[in-house]
Amino acid sequence: MIGVFDSGLGGLSVLAALVDALPQADFIYFADTAHVPYGDKSDAEIQARVLEIGETLVQSGCQLLVAACNTATAAAVEALRQAHPGIPVVGIEPGIKPAAQLSVSRRIAVLATTATAQSQRLARLIETHAAGVEVLIEACPGWATHVEQLHTDDPALAADIRQRVQPLLDKGVDCLVLGCTHYSFLAPLLREIAGPKVRLIEVADAVARQTQRLAGPLAAGHGEIRLQASAHPEKLYAALTRLHLTRLAQRVKTRPA
Repeated sequence: MIGVFDSGLGGLSVLAALVDALPQADFIYFADTAHVPYGDKSDAEIQARVLEIGETLVQSGCQLLVAACNTATAAAVEALRQAHPGIPVVGIEPGIKPAAQLSVSRRIAVLATTATAQSQRLARLIETHAAGVEVLIEACPGWATHVEQLHTDDPALAADIRQRVQPLLDKGVDCLVLGCTHYSFLAPLLREIAGPKVRLIEVADAVARQTQRLAGPLAAGHGEIRLQASAHPEKLYAALTRLHLTRLAQRVKTRPA
């Protein structure tokens, strides 16, 4: 069993990539919906939640953990690895390296939660992988909440996205790094605003490849998904259709009630 977790719905975009890469594996997806979003919480708060969720997933039989949340990875993935030294833990980080390699203008931007935008982990990624590239960081409070509420077609959200992204485009940015898994569900809006010449950099497929390398015998299961949540678990299944993830809904073993 492979355990995947996020503060809420955002990690479902990663789960979709994992299922594509490991179609026979069994997954538990845990959404910490009682504490979403993580982006406005302290590192200590996030770490406490991640350690509790990790323990829950391990006790449920998970032998590999995927932190499908940039903010949780930045704040707590090392603590999670220390708490479970015998279990591989895969994190997710903004795609600074591929963006820096692909950028022609040598100017890229990271769209992230406030916590990720301010994290030392992001600063280290930029220092390591973006030499010679100007990196603009844009904190985007509220975007993840719109996804959680399934309000991705809200005109107010579209206006806020344009207000934050257009100045970056005006500065010559040609790659937008999606630094929160929730933002994958905003990709259509972002593409509409940014235009065809700007690349959106997502890393769910890279996370899936790393998980595939570590999965070993866990890759051979029954192809089932179990959904769990810390609050309103019934909404988690309903969200799959709203987020155009019907293929995941078809694999859910038991609908949460």
